[in-house]
Amino acid sequence: MIFTATELQDAYIIDLEERSDHRGFFARTFCAQEFEAHGLKPTVAQCNLSYNYKKGTLRGMHYQLKPAAETKLVRCTKGAIYDVIIDMRPDSPTFLSHIGVELTADNHRALYVPEMFAHGYQALTDDAEVVYQVGEFYTPGYERGLRYDDPFFNIEWPLEVTVISEKDLNWPLLSMIPIGDAEVLSITV
Repeated sequence: MIFTATELQDAYIIDLEERSDHRGFFARTFCAQEFEAHGLKPTVAQCNLSYNYKKGTLRGMHYQLKPAAETKLVRCTKGAIYDVIIDMRPDSPTFLSHIGVELTADNHRALYVPEMFAHGYQALTDDAEVVYQVGEFYTPGYERGLRYDDPFFNIEWPLEVTVISEKDLNWPLLSMIPIGDAEVLSITV
């Protein structure tokens, strides 16, 4: 695997190191030892599959608070997505910064999402399929989210949002999150 640090502290793009021959190729998609060597949490508590019927579908921006904070390894296995992460760690030098990465079935790229990063994506194709390896169990009482169209972040989604859940549509704007909301203590906008 090829680990490329992003501009957000502790977040990585992971590309395959393919071994090719006349049959096709072989590549490792996960190795606990290699993750640990890069300072990444190698725990996999759950594996999830997300399927999106229509391009323009948006899911996110989700994160979980400690003690149930999740890491994620996200990979698009069919079609294409635009994956966005936001650093929600108040003590981080990249606090409240975000990046977007195109993950496709063709580029085989994955995005490592550290704990306390809000995560969401938009399907760029019909029938986009996404696989997540998650480092903590889904714990509804610790789940939080941000609005995908929050003007504070000004995320430039590639397509018009055509499908979104009520839940994701109704996450609060950053300016509406109460100061003192568990891990998000020092948000001032």
